[in-house]
Amino acid sequence: MSDDNTRWGRRRLLTGGGLAAGAALTGAGLLAGRQEQPPAAASVSEAAVGEATAAFHGPHQAGVATPPQAHAVFLALDLRRGTDRQGLARMMRLLCDDAARLTQGRAALADTEPELAGRPARLTVTFGFGPDLFAKLDLGGSPVRQLPKFGIDRLQTRWCGGDVLVQICSDDPVTVTHSQRMLVKDARAFTTVRWLQRGFRRAAGADPAAMTQRNLLGQVDGTIQPADDVHDRALWVSDGPGWLHGGTTVVVRRIRAELETWDAVDRGGKELTIGRRLDTGAPLTGGGEHDPADYAAVDGLGLPVISQFAHIRRAHVADPARRILRRPYNYDDGLTADGTPDTGLVFAAYQADIARQYLPVQQALAESDLLNEWTTPIGSAVFAIPPGCRPGGYVGQQLLDRT
Repeated sequence: MSDDNTRWGRRRLLTGGGLAAGAALTGAGLLAGRQEQPPAAASVSEAAVGEATAAFHGPHQAGVATPPQAHAVFLALDLRRGTDRQGLARMMRLLCDDAARLTQGRAALADTEPELAGRPARLTVTFGFGPDLFAKLDLGGSPVRQLPKFGIDRLQTRWCGGDVLVQICSDDPVTVTHSQRMLVKDARAFTTVRWLQRGFRRAAGADPAAMTQRNLLGQVDGTIQPADDVHDRALWVSDGPGWLHGGTTVVVRRIRAELETWDAVDRGGKELTIGRRLDTGAPLTGGGEHDPADYAAVDGLGLPVISQFAHIRRAHVADPARRILRRPYNYDDGLTADGTPDTGLVFAAYQADIARQYLPVQQALAESDLLNEWTTPIGSAVFAIPPGCRPGGYVGQQLLDRT
């Protein structure tokens, strides 16, 4: 049997259905514009970026504790009417097979552009299940529930909810787009697309590895993370339903940035709003970016150096075990008709327990964070992130294979 027939046969086995083959396209014309001088050879570091891989299989899903890649897509899917538990299991088996191949630089089954899969650039694919999924498939009580609406929210339906989350991250945007295409093609028989959000950070190698990324307001974003000694306790689920042990939960918030009015604030006002220096990310009480802020410090007038309403004070969590893992990405959706930027942050927060860890922080921010003047949450979704899987298995198998 030929390689092509093997691929098509395996695909039918995984999906439980047949597929129509497409016509091939010739590329002879592409050679006409060949450069007179060959491009310079890639440096060792450039080659290393493209060839780097992240394991798909393991006790935890990759893409959570993995050092954030430069590009990301967050994709929410809704089950089609008629997709039952067995149908979702078939889809997850297929998507995990695709992800296991793509993350290692191998083409997905029946990939007609396999050359686009050869540079994984630390590709990770992470899956999650939204709260409505559990009711639709009678899977029992959901371990996550939608967030309450906060006073600062101006949520738009097109950025909220979802039954299944597919998070795709890589240091190469072509890899992200190609992987997205492969996964969406294989999910079409079972789901429809609810929303898709693209995000980006600094390009791989543009900043020192230890430097925290900056958002489009110019501030460092994601300095405070769970401490090493409590990292696992803060991130991975160990209580509740057994099928989620070793997994986590994620809150995805789309936060629009009001850059035009932020531009009108002087540097001192911006630093007072955040509670950090813009150049170094250090707290206003001194030191370096990762030094603890002194919230008791006062200035010569007896006023707090870090305002009671500064962003870092409102987001501060004293107990390291209750901190959230921040994984923010910038977004830029172009300009409105009058030239106003449509930009902001796709803010992904991972934690073992949303109610115990995320909600207290979000409530404090919603009440009196100075930054609320220049940021507006317009999207919100929550998902349970199951543990990882072994070769031959699939994410969510402990839940979906239950009798």
